[in-house]
Amino acid sequence: MRHDSGYFEEQELGKSYDLKLLKRLLPFLKPHRWMIFASIILVMCITLLDLAIPYVTKIAIDQYIVPKMEAAFQKDSKDGSDPALSRYLQVQPDSSEVQAIIKRHRDQFKQSGQFYLISYQQLSQLPTEDVTLLRKHHLTGITRVTMAFLMIILLSFGFNFLQKIVMEYTGHRMMNDLRLALFDHIQHLSMPFFTQNPVGRLVTRVTNDIQNMHELFTSVISLVFKDFFLLIGIAVVLIVMNWKLALFSFLIMPLVGYTSFAFSSRIRDAFRVLRIKVAEINTNFSEMIDGIGVIQSFNKEKIAARRFAQLNHENYLAGMRQIHVLAVFMPLIEVFGVVTVAVIIFYGGQSVLSETISLGVLVAFISYMRMFFRPIRDLAEKYNILQNALASAERIFLILDTSNLIDTHTNTGDVEKNIPSAPPAPQRIETIALDRVSFEYLPSEPVLTDISFKIRAGESVAIIGPTGSGKTSIANLIMRYYDPVSGGILLNNQDIKNLNISEYRAKMAFVTQEPYLFSDTIRANIWRDQASPSEADIARVLSAANCQAVIKKQSRGLDTILSRGGATLSSGERQLISIARAFARDPEFIILDEATSYIDSLTEDAIQDALSKLMTGRTSLVIAHRLSTVRQADTIVVLDKGRILEIGNHEHLLQKQGFYFRMNHLQHCIGETC
Repeated sequence: MRHDSGYFEEQELGKSYDLKLLKRLLPFLKPHRWMIFASIILVMCITLLDLAIPYVTKIAIDQYIVPKMEAAFQKDSKDGSDPALSRYLQVQPDSSEVQAIIKRHRDQFKQSGQFYLISYQQLSQLPTEDVTLLRKHHLTGITRVTMAFLMIILLSFGFNFLQKIVMEYTGHRMMNDLRLALFDHIQHLSMPFFTQNPVGRLVTRVTNDIQNMHELFTSVISLVFKDFFLLIGIAVVLIVMNWKLALFSFLIMPLVGYTSFAFSSRIRDAFRVLRIKVAEINTNFSEMIDGIGVIQSFNKEKIAARRFAQLNHENYLAGMRQIHVLAVFMPLIEVFGVVTVAVIIFYGGQSVLSETISLGVLVAFISYMRMFFRPIRDLAEKYNILQNALASAERIFLILDTSNLIDTHTNTGDVEKNIPSAPPAPQRIETIALDRVSFEYLPSEPVLTDISFKIRAGESVAIIGPTGSGKTSIANLIMRYYDPVSGGILLNNQDIKNLNISEYRAKMAFVTQEPYLFSDTIRANIWRDQASPSEADIARVLSAANCQAVIKKQSRGLDTILSRGGATLSSGERQLISIARAFARDPEFIILDEATSYIDSLTEDAIQDALSKLMTGRTSLVIAHRLSTVRQADTIVVLDKGRILEIGNHEHLLQKQGFYFRMNHLQHCIGETC
């Protein structure tokens, strides 16, 4: 048996491959692929609308606010120099008001075919009302552009709203599926996993780490497409508008790429450390709460506080490391963006003055380049989220990769799969036999050695022996919480490793010396697998378990909600409820592990009576220290140091005058002179 199966330390995991982790998330995305596809379509629509805004601005400037240069020259150059290129307004005399203006200022207009031209310099000298009439189609165009802007904004709002709703819904569904898969997997893990991994660590996986996946599902998956489409779209539009200015704008891109690559490697390490520290804090806090009684009774509060403060400080340092990386990267991207805009203004401004590009193109370039660095910043933030999520995904898959059943110890090291095709358990328990069973929790530290005995239907078998002799380990093996290192446990001559484990355990009930009660109603603790037991069943179970008095003491009877572990009840009351739980299951086979330990003598009588009723007509295995509880057993197995010393009934073992005889003699001599 591998003692470390499913165990993992809270330490750095080393290099991981993001694509492999993302690929492993695909099964959780597949059921929602159409919703994701719809979100990506919406993102593409949003991207097109974002790209349209600067271009609409260019149209407004070049066509209506400052129209581009007309191919007309001043003819009054007298010094022989080249004629100056000028900007003209083209006027169509399509109304009496326009014709009247042309007549009043005929010397300022030049006729070109059916149109009249007037330079903008001369236009500025006309009365305002005349300028308004001459440029009315420009004003109409600006109105149309304004309406287009409003339409783009409304559409963008609608698409963003739909995209957010779709991805939030999808993200929560995927996170729900992942959490359910992880919880279901943890429920089926073998006992060694839980003894080797702290509760706080597992709680972190199911809560914090799953929550970290939320933004991956809602933000990264679809918005990365948006940022990618936006970058490609901006680059294409800039090249189409003016490829020379576009090349100048992209001069700084190699430096941006190098900075982003350096950032990505550092932020991943920072997030890994941060996830480790969060898990360690949760583990420490969980253990402190569980052991608060010990801490207070031994005045160890200061030590516990120092330990927690140390972990908290380490978490703070890990968080600050993450902040430092972001604090360097984000301003750098801002600087690169400002430098790029400065390059565009320098080169593009000269081009505007030389009339090689229009003012609208320059304004659009500046808007597009400011927009170009926004997705780069967003990608950095999304990468930030991605690394946080992948750091959590690494730890989640560590659990999901853990064998969810007990090792079968075949030569190939395969793991048994508890699948529906496994042979069903027999209808009735005829015999349960341990055949030369040896067991160890840790290598080379045997707990049981060559144990063989048989329990027949209807029999009561007791196991006694000193503390540490292996009694509870036998019960754990029969329940198949663990598998033996060698030998086998046979149900009706079939190895239980070959049976459906759920059907096998359904035939049994295990009453331990420290019963665990859930934070739920007493009714749910007793009939957990039954939705609504009948009143007759309730009365029968409570009467058989001597539990009526316990229920009557509670403020709301069976509907009283218990605190964690049933802490508000006494040990005896918890034991009676656990016996009632066993009665409600109506098992064929009962295992009682020190069921009357830590119980006062008055409560012990009620528990012994309830246990006697529970064992009547059923096969039972009783583990006890006190011999008074096992004298009526059909067979008594005497253990010491993991080996069987004697087997027989009470009278037979006394006659042998061996180990059992000496134990019986010592217990009778307690408090007496022998």
